[in-house]
Amino acid sequence: MLTRWPLLFVLMLVSNGAVAKKLYKYQDEHGRWYFTDKPPTTDRPVEVRQLAPAAKQRVKLEQAGEKDHPVFYAINQYSGPIEIEVDWEERDNVIATPPLPQRFVVGPGKSTGLFDVHGAEETQSWRFTLQYRYMIGQPLSNYAGSTPYVPPIAPGSRFQISQAFGGSFSHQDAQNRYAVDIMMPVGTPIYVARGGVVMEVENDYFKSGTEQVYASKANSIRVLHDDGSMGVYAHLELEKAQVHPGLQVQTGELIGYSGNTGLTTGPHLHFVVQINQGMQLASVPFRFADADGRAAEPQSGSWLEGFKP
Repeated sequence: MLTRWPLLFVLMLVSNGAVAKKLYKYQDEHGRWYFTDKPPTTDRPVEVRQLAPAAKQRVKLEQAGEKDHPVFYAINQYSGPIEIEVDWEERDNVIATPPLPQRFVVGPGKSTGLFDVHGAEETQSWRFTLQYRYMIGQPLSNYAGSTPYVPPIAPGSRFQISQAFGGSFSHQDAQNRYAVDIMMPVGTPIYVARGGVVMEVENDYFKSGTEQVYASKANSIRVLHDDGSMGVYAHLELEKAQVHPGLQVQTGELIGYSGNTGLTTGPHLHFVVQINQGMQLASVPFRFADADGRAAEPQSGSWLEGFKP
């Protein structure tokens, strides 16, 4: 199971700090200890400790323009669109054009000006602070997918579905209701079930458990499809992603390896197709195809057989 929540920020109170993935510790020939976040060049024994990944802020609201008439724009570091909602946190004698609250769809990179702010009574002082939240993906209110998906496993391999749509253990929330869990050992190759653009890669998580705190801490790869839906491959192995954001991938292409990270009771692949629906991620039904071109809704207990598309 992989869960994502809308992220809420207050302008000027945001941070984008980074933490190294590993900590290296070693002694030199004189017994002095050294600590570094980069692999050291030494023939001495080196202790390596995996560090918890830092929280990532991939969408920022920035200010430009004149001090008495600022214009605001967004920076989107995802390799695909996001929806951002901006509202006042506090305000006094100030208005925005267009009025707030307001939602905007922003593609990758820096947007054009989204809105401007100015005093309602220009002769009087004014002040304000803003808050914003965003959701990955463009908004899709009436989505109806029909494209069949190729099983995300190697040609000739065979794996069983342990939990399908509406599964009782972890497929009850909107983000995961139409997900499937496929039992497989750690290190099993994972292939793209439907081509698109790699939108997001989480590659640094290394812990797992059944507590809810792990729900958003699975290594995963998110692929944006041409109809705006997104395929998510979760619980992947630490630092084994074979793709990067922005890369165009084809159906049947190797993208990573299965693992046991995040909210999980054991090694498996969690696969789900999601859309942004009302600033919330919602999973949508899909069908797996077979080598003969037949497509069917995945069922708990059934077996998937990989084939070359």
